[in-house]
Amino acid sequence: MRKTKIVITVGPATSSLEMIKKLIKKGVNVFRLNFSHGDYETHTKTINSIRQASKELKKEVAILQDISGPKVRIGDIDGVLKLNVGDKLKLTKEDNSDDIYSLALSYPKIIDMVEIEDEVFFADGTIKTVVIDKDENHLELELLNSGELTSKKGVNFPKTKLKISSITQKDIKDLEFGSKNDIDIIALSFVQTKEDILKAKKIMKDNDFDPFIIAKIETGEAINNLEEILGLCDGVMVARGDLGAEFGVTKLPRIQKHIIATANRMNKPSITAAQMLTTMKDNPFPTRAEVSDIANAVYDGTDAVMLSDETTIGKFPLEAVEVLHDTIKDVEKEYPYFKEFSKVCIDDAVAKSAVELAKNLDKEALVSFTMSGTSAQSLSKFRPKQSIYAISHSLKTHRKLNIVWGVNPLFIMDKIKNPTRLIYDFVYEILEKKYATMDSRFIITMGATTGKTGSTNFIRLLNREGMEAVLNLEF
Repeated sequence: MRKTKIVITVGPATSSLEMIKKLIKKGVNVFRLNFSHGDYETHTKTINSIRQASKELKKEVAILQDISGPKVRIGDIDGVLKLNVGDKLKLTKEDNSDDIYSLALSYPKIIDMVEIEDEVFFADGTIKTVVIDKDENHLELELLNSGELTSKKGVNFPKTKLKISSITQKDIKDLEFGSKNDIDIIALSFVQTKEDILKAKKIMKDNDFDPFIIAKIETGEAINNLEEILGLCDGVMVARGDLGAEFGVTKLPRIQKHIIATANRMNKPSITAAQMLTTMKDNPFPTRAEVSDIANAVYDGTDAVMLSDETTIGKFPLEAVEVLHDTIKDVEKEYPYFKEFSKVCIDDAVAKSAVELAKNLDKEALVSFTMSGTSAQSLSKFRPKQSIYAISHSLKTHRKLNIVWGVNPLFIMDKIKNPTRLIYDFVYEILEKKYATMDSRFIITMGATTGKTGSTNFIRLLNREGMEAVLNLEF
């Protein structure tokens, strides 16, 4: 069973019910909706199709809502603006359509924050400039390389500390939409500090909305504040498009490893995103470099890998998912299982002991009875070779765990306080559904008081004798 999860972005190429069902069968765990595109009517139809496909296939998957955040873009350009080294551009607070070299910004106040000699990059860093002059209304830029610029391209300020909120008015409306449509995971764009997470949480609380929160790490400021951001969110996305523009592509491998390693240590899921299989937008086969990139992300310890254009507008979405699945499966044959950490907090002590037991006994599967999903995540942190099965009372928890490495949300059980009765119901269910036989063995983690978040405090080895004993009890 594959342990690293697959996230795909839904678009025109993949939004039909039949295609979603095919993608689930291919192994997709999480469907991403990009709220930088599309309207509420389109997203509602997609959500309904995902839930219907999930129900028909009896396979719960998660839906991730990626809100757009304050993406800084230039305004409209008539056609293509061809630029050469040494050319001059202006970024202005007001649109000046009479001058083709004068570009308006979607967030004009940024001009006040930028200093002379700061760098300004366009179109994912493919066009680089430096600020050579400024006044209260504009920045004057000099081209550092040649290239072409078209309308609405993104702008990055790698050396500038931007004091703008990561949550826009559009984002607030999008979060309200997410709360009404039972979204499982939210990806927050342009997160820079813990205050951005706190602001998002307040908006969600006001809407009685409690999704898994993924912080997209895409700026230098976010890298500097990575641990405090991870301390408040539920996971991170390595947003390599904007990170590459901020730092340059040659620094990306090191930055990716740093983000993933920090998330692993802090027991937070990580998603590696952007250009995993770009050539498969138009071709049925990947390049060797793309396959190596996927493999390296898995070796780095990422919980999930994500596709974007490959599955939104690409010609071969199913083939792209197959390449992800097959590459991951091959890497996991020689994956460095059983991770060690220099410090283990008390919350992870039971999980570490259970994983050590699994390592010594070799073939046993791990089972986590979990209310919030945290105890299953703790097992995942230590990257056991054995399968991790999560049993929850909560459908929301069941779906969220689709983003966590190695965790297989097995089924949902009624909320029962008696742990022995809970094990009885579990054994009956796995035998009834033929998930296991009486010769199967499990290492179980659970709480002495079940159904209570944070109560996991004991380990039980369940074998044939144990199952027989439990099944002979009367309740």
